[in-house]
Parts: sequence; structure tokens; C-alpha cells
Amino acid sequence: MARIFAYIAHHDGSIDDSAAELAVAAQKVDPTASPTAIVCGFGPALDLACESARSIYKEVWRIGNAALAYPNSELIRKAVVQILPAGSTILLPHDHFGIDLAPGLAIKMNGSFVPDVVGIENAGTNALQVIRQEYGGQVSAHVGCDISKGAVITVRPGAFRATSASVNGVVADQSTAVGALSARRRYLQTVLADAGDVDITKHAVLVSVGRGIQEKDNIGIAEELAEALGAAVSCSRPVVDAKWLEKSRQVGSSGKTVKPKVYLALGISGAFQHLAGIKGNAFIIAVNKNPKAPIFQVADIGIVDDILEFIPELTSKVRELQSVAAK
Repeated sequence: MARIFAYIAHHDGSIDDSAAELAVAAQKVDPTASPTAIVCGFGPALDLACESARSIYKEVWRIGNAALAYPNSELIRKAVVQILPAGSTILLPHDHFGIDLAPGLAIKMNGSFVPDVVGIENAGTNALQVIRQEYGGQVSAHVGCDISKGAVITVRPGAFRATSASVNGVVADQSTAVGALSARRRYLQTVLADAGDVDITKHAVLVSVGRGIQEKDNIGIAEELAEALGAAVSCSRPVVDAKWLEKSRQVGSSGKTVKPKVYLALGISGAFQHLAGIKGNAFIIAVNKNPKAPIFQVADIGIVDDILEFIPELTSKVRELQSVAAK
């Protein structure tokens, strides 16, 4: 089997949590392989990212170029294609940037393209069987993938649990192997969203509600639970679309990225757009009436119940325990 690579996303020198997850996914592609990380950028931030990546990967390929100071998929596609060996398999996170970068990269590599993968099984020397979710996560599709000519696979964030193992890898500079880079689009500016009345990114515990809350008047029971737990209330996109909570409370690819210690997903189905907003190693407690909800595949504790009945009971129990502890 050809070499396996992982594209490492980073910001201001801090690598994304997906870096460790991609290393686990790469082992699923070929348990005998030692995947290589590819880190693109420029200046001190690039060096910091490479230093972090080499604690996860035995080999890190560094591509430094002033044109890559801000990640531009058009430029990175051109750079990566120049250094990838023929027939390589490269894994990327299935996030906004990965979705932008991956399809065109697969075309330039003349390889297979499989997006939003949640499971991988080695099916032979040049074949994989990957698992994707269809119909909002209600159906798991098992897809055969020929990787004999190379492949680009985007991996859903959180689908592969990262390990705590640490290595002492080496950084190989590939910058000179990349020619001049130019693109038809350029970076202008980053516009930061308003934090709102409550900054959910700062809370260790989040009580997050989804469509299962049913109506705006029911938000109050989630707020009572959050108050009892010393937490903040967050939500999925349908709640914002219905104008039951403000945009600043939304978790997901089109909302905020959070890193809580505990995340209560109440009445949330668990679409990848929502899960993409949960980073770190959050302890996820999911409550949903649908036993086949995708959220249960990533939850540490899953409870099949009606949240309108479950939330008040949990709030009552929390307050009861607090009262006992205070005596």
C-alpha cells in the first residue's frame, strides 16, 4: 500500500484537535503504516504547528511559503500535489476548509474521493470499506473505495477517538520542492462574530438543546438545569433558525466551536455540522427519544427518553444532591 498522509489544520501555531484523530484514522487505513503529517503555513506559527504535530506523527512535512500565511485551499492544493508521491492516500478533517480543499485535490491527484467518513476498514492491499452516514445520520452506508491510484478522504471530526500516545517525530522541510504559488482569490480579513450576552466558549459545562425542545417556552427548563449545574445554555441550529435562542448560543460548523469538559446534548440528533463544533475531549451525555439518533454514536452516555420529562427530573435530582451536600 502507498504512503498515507494527514493534512494538519492549525491557527496561530495551535494545531486543530483533528490532527490526533486523523492519526487514528490513518491506522485504520493501514495498521502497519506510519502516516506522515503535512503542515502548511509561514513564519513562527508554522514552526509551532510543526513542533506540536511531531508529538503525534513520526514524520512531519513542512511547507513554508509567504503565500500560505493565511490558509487558501487553491494554493495549498497546488503545493500539496507537487510533493505527494504517486498513489498516496491523504486524510483531511471534514470541516469548512477540508470540504473546500479535498474535491479539487482528488481531481489533481486523479484519485478516489470519499467525503465525511465516520468509519474505515482495510479491505485489501488497495481497497478500503468506509462508512458514511446518509439521510441525516439515519442510515449508515458502507462504501467500497479503490485507492490504487491514490485517495482523498475527509474524516468527520470526533468520529475517531484520539489517543494520548506521544512520539518524538522529525520535521522534514519540503518548501524548496514547491514552486511559485499564485491564486485567483486572496485573503482580505477575518470578521469575528459577536460573543453575545453569554460566551459559550468559556464554559466547562454546557446544557445544549435541539429540536427536541419543541417550542420556545420550553427553553426555560433547560435554563433551570443550567443554573443548577453552574452551566450555560447552548443549542443546535434548528433552535436558532426558529429564533428560540440567539445565534451566539449555537454550537456547530455555522456557529461556535466549544471545548467543554461536559456537554449535555438534549434533543439533538447529532448531525456532523453540530458535532464539528465540539472540540477537545468533552464528556458527552446525550438524551433523545430516537434510539437511532447519530448523537449516540459519539456519546459517552446515551439515554433514550423524552427530554421534556427528563430535564425537570434531572434538575430536581441535582438540587436535591446539592441540598444534601450543603448540610
